[in-house]
Amino acid sequence: MNFVTRKGINKAVVLLKIVKDGRLIVVDSETTIRFMKPDELSLINGFKVNVKHQYYKTNVVSFSNDGDYFATLTTDRKEAYLYNNKTKKRIAKVDRHHGEVSCVGIDPLNRYMFSCGDDGKTFAIDIKSGKLVFTLPVHVDTINDIVFSANGNWVATCSYDRKISVFSLVTMTAKRKLKAHAAAVTKMKFIKEHRLISIDKNSSAIIWDMYTGKVVERLQGIHDDVRQIVTSKDDEFLFLGTALGYVLVYDLNTYELLSPKYIKIASPISALEFNDEKHQLIIGTEDGFIMSYNIYEGEEKLKIMLKNKEFDAIQKEAEFNPILAYTQIYNLVSNFWENILAKAKIALQSNDKAKALLLLNTFKNVPSKNKIINKTLADYAEFAKFSKYAKKGKLALAYSLCNTYPAYKDSKLYKALEERWKKTFIQAQKYVLDPKGIESAKEVFKPYRGISEKTKLIQELLTQGEVYKRFRTAIGQKDFTICFELIKQHQFLKEFPEYEVLINYADTLYIKSQELLGKGDTNSAIKMLRVLAVFDDFKEEVKILMHDIETKQKFFTAVENEEYDKAYDYMTQTEDLQDTPEGQKLQNKWYGDLAKANAYAVNGDALNVRKELEFYMKMSAKTTAIATVFAWCYMVQLEDSAREGVSQLALEKGIKNYMLHFGLQEQIESYFMLFQNKYPSTKLTLEHLAHGATSMWRPSMIVASILD
Repeated sequence: MNFVTRKGINKAVVLLKIVKDGRLIVVDSETTIRFMKPDELSLINGFKVNVKHQYYKTNVVSFSNDGDYFATLTTDRKEAYLYNNKTKKRIAKVDRHHGEVSCVGIDPLNRYMFSCGDDGKTFAIDIKSGKLVFTLPVHVDTINDIVFSANGNWVATCSYDRKISVFSLVTMTAKRKLKAHAAAVTKMKFIKEHRLISIDKNSSAIIWDMYTGKVVERLQGIHDDVRQIVTSKDDEFLFLGTALGYVLVYDLNTYELLSPKYIKIASPISALEFNDEKHQLIIGTEDGFIMSYNIYEGEEKLKIMLKNKEFDAIQKEAEFNPILAYTQIYNLVSNFWENILAKAKIALQSNDKAKALLLLNTFKNVPSKNKIINKTLADYAEFAKFSKYAKKGKLALAYSLCNTYPAYKDSKLYKALEERWKKTFIQAQKYVLDPKGIESAKEVFKPYRGISEKTKLIQELLTQGEVYKRFRTAIGQKDFTICFELIKQHQFLKEFPEYEVLINYADTLYIKSQELLGKGDTNSAIKMLRVLAVFDDFKEEVKILMHDIETKQKFFTAVENEEYDKAYDYMTQTEDLQDTPEGQKLQNKWYGDLAKANAYAVNGDALNVRKELEFYMKMSAKTTAIATVFAWCYMVQLEDSAREGVSQLALEKGIKNYMLHFGLQEQIESYFMLFQNKYPSTKLTLEHLAHGATSMWRPSMIVASILD
C-alpha cells in the first residue's frame, strides 16, 4: 500500500481524532496540538501545552467530539488535567489517584472527563464545572483503557486484572464484568451491533455481545502487541496497529482476517484514525510521521483491467489490497467467473471439451482460478461414464461416481436422477400408507439397491411406516410441536419431501413476519412468530424478536398514554428504543434537564436540583442517576461549609447524613481525610457509621441541606 499524503512532526504521534467540524486533531508526545485538514494533512492552526509524555501506550490525551475540550496526563503522571480549548484555561485537576494516572477519556456527548489510574479507580469529572461527579466500579489493578459506545450510553474500562467493567451512563449503574481473557486487557473498542472488541497482552482478541455478555468470536492471526484500534465507515473493516509497525485488517461481518500485513511501517504505530468521507486510514507513528492511505487503492486500475479483461492482473491487485474484493468492480469479475465456470461445466457435460477450454482460457493465468480449472477438467474426464450408467439404469454405479466427483451433482443429468428418485420415493410412501402395500414399495425401490445413501431411507420407510404416517398427519394438522418431537426421535424424517416443505414454510413465515414488522403490523407479525417459535432453527431468534416487539409495543403505548416512568424503564431494557424518534425526544429531554440540575448541583442548591428533576422522581429507571446528582450536590455543600467555617459538630452531622444516604464513596473518603486534618480530635470513623448506598437512595431522602 502506498500512502496518499505524508507529514512529519518530529515527535511521536499520541492522538489522531477527526472532530465534528471535520478537522483532524493531531497531538504529539510533547502535547503540541495541531488542527489539520484530514485529506491534505495541511496545518490549520494549533497551540502547545508543553506536557511531555514518555509513555503513551495508553490514552494519555483525549479530545471531546466537538474539539472544545481536552484532557491530558501530567508529565509525572501524578495528575490529570481538563482544559477548555477556546479559553486555553484549565477547568479541572484530578489528583486523587493513589499512584499514577494511567489514561483519560471524554465521553461522546461531552458531559464527563474520566481519569483512570494504577489504583484501579476511575473518576468522572463534570466538564462544565470541573467537579468530581461520580466514580466507576473499581478494578483491582491498573486500568489500561477506557472507551465509550458511539451514542454515549456505555463506558467500559479494562485492566491488568484481566477484566472489563461495563457501566451505563444512562442509569448510572454497573452493567456487568466481562471475564474471558487470560492476560491483562490492554485495548478495547465498541463496534456495531452492540459489540465490543478487547485485546489482551498475549495478543488474544475477543468480540463480545454487550447484551448477553457472551463471547461472539475470538479473532485469529494476531502475533504482535496491538497499540491502536480503529474501524472504517459503518464498522465494515477493523484495523489494528501494532508495535512492529504492522496494520492488520479484518472483515467485521465475518471476523475473517483479510491481511496480517495490510500496511508495514518502519516505526511502531502509536495512533490510528479513519476519514469516513475519503475512505482513508490515517496512521500516526512513534518516529513522528502521519500518513493517510486510501483503503480502496487500486480501484481505478480494476476498471481499466476489467475493460481489457486482464483477470490475472485483477486478481494480483486484489491480493495486494484485499479490500478491493469488496468493491463493485471486483463483484462484477466474480460474477463473470461464476458464469464462465457454469457454462464450461455445461460444455463438459455435453462432451465439448474444446468449448470448455475456450471459455476457461479467459482465467487460465489466474493461479487460484487455474487450480479450479484443472480440477474441473480432471473431474469431468469420467462424466461420459456417469452419463452412460445413468442412461442404462445402472444407478448404483452412477451414484457412486457422483460421490467420487461431487461436481456432477450440479449437472442436469444428476438432477434428473434425483427427480426420478423423489417420484419413486413418493410412490413408495403412498404404498406404505396401505398396510398391504409394503411389497409394492419394495418393488419400486429395486433399482436403488446398493446405493448406500438411499438404502438407509428405504429401510427406515419400510420398517417405520407408522412413524411416517404420524408425521404426515401432524403436518396436515399443522401440529408443528408433534412434528419436531417426531423428528428429534427419528432423524430419517428429515430426508422426506414433507420435511423440506416444513422448512420452506418456516422460511416463508419468517420472511412475512419481517415484512409485517417493516410495515408496522406487529400484531400479525407476532401471530406468525408464535408459530415459528416451535422451529428449532428459529427458536432463539424468535424469543429475542418477541421480547423486543413486546417491549416496543409497551414503550409506544406508554409514550402515547404519557406514562413516562414506564417509557424510560423500557428504554433501559431495549437500547434500540433510544434510536426511535420518541426515544430520542425522551433522551434529549433527560439530558437537557440533567444539565440544568447539574448547574444547580455544582452550587449545592438541592432544592433547585429537585425542581429540575421533579419530572423523574418516581421513575425507577432514573433513581440511581438522580441519586448521583444529589450525592454530588451534597458533597459541594460539605466542601462549601468547611470553607465557610461551619462548626465541627455541624460538619460531623453532615458526614453522618451523607454516609447514611450514599454510603462509602471516593468523594466522602477524600473529604473526610481533609476533615480529619483540620479536626484531629474528631471521634468519627467512616467505617463505623451507618452506611447507605446510591442504589438504595430514594427521593424521599432529599433535604435542603445535608447538614440538617
